[in-house]
Amino acid sequence: MTSAIAPEQLLHHRSFRLFWLASVASTIALQMQIVAVGWQVYQLTHSPFDLGIVGLVQFIPSLFLVFVVGHVADRHDRRQVARFSILVEAIAAGLLAAGSLGGWLTKEAIFAIVFVIGAGRAFSKPTMSAMLPTLMQPSLLPRAVAGSASATQVAIIIGPAIGGFLYVAGPSAVYITSCILFVLCSVLVSMIKVETPPAKRENATLKSVFAGIAYIRSKPAIFGAISLDLFAVLLGGATALLPVYAHDILHTNSVGLGLLRSAPAVGALSVAIFLARNPLKGRIGRTMFIAVGIFGLATIVFGLSQSFVVSLLALVVLGASDMISVVVRSTFVQLETPDEMRGRVSAVNSVFIGTSNQLGEFESGLTAAWFGAVPAVLIGGIGTLVVVALWIRLFPQLFHVDRLVDNTSKK
Repeated sequence: MTSAIAPEQLLHHRSFRLFWLASVASTIALQMQIVAVGWQVYQLTHSPFDLGIVGLVQFIPSLFLVFVVGHVADRHDRRQVARFSILVEAIAAGLLAAGSLGGWLTKEAIFAIVFVIGAGRAFSKPTMSAMLPTLMQPSLLPRAVAGSASATQVAIIIGPAIGGFLYVAGPSAVYITSCILFVLCSVLVSMIKVETPPAKRENATLKSVFAGIAYIRSKPAIFGAISLDLFAVLLGGATALLPVYAHDILHTNSVGLGLLRSAPAVGALSVAIFLARNPLKGRIGRTMFIAVGIFGLATIVFGLSQSFVVSLLALVVLGASDMISVVVRSTFVQLETPDEMRGRVSAVNSVFIGTSNQLGEFESGLTAAWFGAVPAVLIGGIGTLVVVALWIRLFPQLFHVDRLVDNTSKK
């Protein structure tokens, strides 16, 4: 173990540094793809509904693979699972590049390839999440989660901006760069050394496959934290409509779209860096609810804005408030879950939260097709505030959680 490592020296921890760099590489690649796919689909169809379909086809694999993913992550070397699933994402990026260069990339082909990306992501994201607590001692996990989140936010700032600029040279330039970054990520993951001894792996049974769901249901506070973020992201999916806002409301181009995509990460990164050095010490449940409420308010401001600057600022606040919720929830769930269950719980968590981004994109695209882009965003923001009020009443245990404490040794 690495008990001698001080919190401020977290990036000097070799395995965490490799994990951090791998997260940066894969997230930059993914964010570049998101910008390129969104702009390309909207240029092909000019349909908000088709933008929603992009989110839906990414969500479907995670939904159907959730139990397989969790069991694989708990029974096999998580590094190898993550490495091979990231290579699948690299192959999909290569297909997008080939289709763009060859001129055969229709919207249906994009949907099919995005489905493959969703399948790879269904394995890589929860597996990487379950791997993080095995790299260091539990006392460093809150800082490690914030540090890992900062990696994601750095990439979300850089990725869309790079994607927007590269798109000027054509979508194939974006996809080729994404492919290279995914391959780099796979190499970095293979170099990570897991320091926590592997937990005893139970035999595969129907009960063990569904154990992640059973565990979450047995813990009201965990279920409340996961489901709160699920509905907040599902309803507050304003970023799915950024191509519409950029093109039709704010009257900007692909570079402007990249900046809008990056704006939430600017706020999120600032908060992540602060929390990596200054972890929350008390009333974390109440803090998380307040943060989600601010997320809803920022969504409403963005929905009403017709100014590029105001829209950017609203997205910065949206990202900052979301990061507080992410760090609290992620650390809380990991510390409450024993290692032999982390793969399955992380897989379910990924469906509830990570893939709710894609389902939220579909919901936003659908409501925008029905009511228009602005009403769709406003409905999402107001709905988020309603969920916050309702969840405080339904999950008082979560609201009253005071501190992040490692409870896995007690189980």
